[in-house]
Amino acid sequence: MKLTISISILIFSTLGGLIGQYALDNGNFLGGWSILFGTIGGILGVWIGYKFYQNYL
Repeated sequence: MKLTISISILIFSTLGGLIGQYALDNGNFLGGWSILFGTIGGILGVWIGYKFYQNYL
């Protein structure tokens, strides 16, 4: 369970950070939007990883 949630946190926080970086912050990876979307992606990753573990593993 820990591994599934950790992998999904890694994937979704990275995707969220990249969306914030390239779509809103013009390539600034330490900008506010990048950090905000990375955090939101991490929280979403916890939920998706938990649901995936419940339903498929």
